[in-house]
Amino acid sequence: MNLFDDIKALVLDALASMTANGALPEGLDFGNVNVEPPRDPAHGDMATNAAMVLAKPAKLKPRDIAQTLVELLAADPRIALAEVAGPGFINLRLSDGVWQGLVSRVLETGTEYGRSQMGQGRKVNIEYVSANPTGPMHVGHTRGAVFGDALANLLAYAGHTVTREYYINDGGAQVDVLARSVYLRYLEAHGQEVAFEDGTYPGDYLIEVGQALKAKVGDAYVGQPESVWLTEVREFSTEAMMELIRADLEALGVKMDSFFSEKSLYGTGKIEAALADLESKGLIYQGVLEPPKGKTLEDWEPREQTLFRSTAHGDDVDRPVKKSDGGWTYFAPDIAYHFDKVSRGFDALVDVFGADHGGYVKRMKAAVSALSDGRVPLDVKLIQLVKLTRNGEPMKMSKRAGTFVTLRDVVDQVGADVTRFVMLTRKNDAPLDFDFDKVLEQSKDNPVFYVQYAHARVCSVLRKAEAAGIAVDDAALMATDLSGLDHPSELAVARKLAEWPRLVEIAAQTGEPHRVAFYLYDLASDFHGLWNRGNDTPSLRFLPDDPAEGAAKIVLPRAVAVVISAGLGILGVKPLEEMR
Repeated sequence: MNLFDDIKALVLDALASMTANGALPEGLDFGNVNVEPPRDPAHGDMATNAAMVLAKPAKLKPRDIAQTLVELLAADPRIALAEVAGPGFINLRLSDGVWQGLVSRVLETGTEYGRSQMGQGRKVNIEYVSANPTGPMHVGHTRGAVFGDALANLLAYAGHTVTREYYINDGGAQVDVLARSVYLRYLEAHGQEVAFEDGTYPGDYLIEVGQALKAKVGDAYVGQPESVWLTEVREFSTEAMMELIRADLEALGVKMDSFFSEKSLYGTGKIEAALADLESKGLIYQGVLEPPKGKTLEDWEPREQTLFRSTAHGDDVDRPVKKSDGGWTYFAPDIAYHFDKVSRGFDALVDVFGADHGGYVKRMKAAVSALSDGRVPLDVKLIQLVKLTRNGEPMKMSKRAGTFVTLRDVVDQVGADVTRFVMLTRKNDAPLDFDFDKVLEQSKDNPVFYVQYAHARVCSVLRKAEAAGIAVDDAALMATDLSGLDHPSELAVARKLAEWPRLVEIAAQTGEPHRVAFYLYDLASDFHGLWNRGNDTPSLRFLPDDPAEGAAKIVLPRAVAVVISAGLGILGVKPLEEMR
């Protein structure tokens, strides 16, 4: 149920009537007619731009269209007031019965309230995290993991069929460095003193991996040249790191549907097949790139390379896919990976990258456009940095990782729910401050506490009502007469509940799950405000002195809890029934 869609349907019916009786010409396109909240709530509950967008094609004055439309809308019992504003906007106030009926519908629908079929089952692949399998995930990966997971939940809630995917970067030189680092820990496990040179990974997290390697192969690799052990140790180490990463993701509440190995692209013909597809479209050629910006002719050495004509699909320059020595560039396996996605039949792709990959966006969009003949859109979401502070000071790096604060450091200290919610309190491409003191504070300034407290307060009301002999199951509450639910503060909360389905669709369309977190905070704020007004106005209390009057007052907070639960579900946060 989307009340805004219901009122839009009413507007469209009225416009159809105006067309039928000659007040509007035939053949007008109503596609740009909208019904949305007015910028100023004092102007009404909803507003429509119908007269404004139809005036020019209809060759009529906007106010003339608006005046006729207002008369038709006002005849509907759902409309308490319809009036023309400014040059031709129409503001609408809905009857109290509409808001009372909506509250009952929330209970009737449950957490399905707000669920949309907008996606129509379109298959979407969301690739996120994709951290190099060389160590534990850091706080930057945490934000990307939370964002990607919440976006996947949001798109699924809006009717898409979503695949959550992790791309394992196990085909590059960094896994060789990992293997050499583990080998040093392996020697250390055998009692040898070792030195970690620049370019190796000295973190303590590899101590256990070196010990595990010793337990598996004994002293078979001690004193042996790299050619003997590198391949086996690389595979052993990569799998050990992926087990660590999976455990970190699980601690954060993130579960992937698919793990795709970069290594599987090499020696299997998949890179060659992707480039052959591009070549068949005339997009692969031999050429020499222009000097990059900032390079002088003296330090630029032109050389012929195999290039992808990415400029044909919106990129700034063409991109090399094969080096002059015949080896693949980093871009080549990425093309093959996305060709594999396109070949799997996805209707849309989303890549969640760190902000340092901003320069990679245009080339990847060009590649997907070329590989899919423009059929499959690629949306790249960049994740900005997280600044960790405690007691006003930057958070110190992890003892275990040695160089950064890990995902597990954060989750162990504040919990997965707090971590996830706070990571979604800013848009993905805006920097985020994560204050360890603030996120554990029990105040309105802490959004996760404020939202969780609203849900816990509702649960407390239900428990007390049940103890007083009031039936609090949804079936009983839905049968309650809500005609007394008419105070402006109560109706304001109902109006906020009405925004939820619309908010879901807007957030899904823009790929912005932080909108859900913002909405939940606003809903909680309205609810807490109503609760506080009950301290001075007995008629607004959810548990009045007379239990016979209690059920009608409980319906509204119960509806608030339903929507908060649904919203927190999208964010991957558990709603609390009690605050500790």
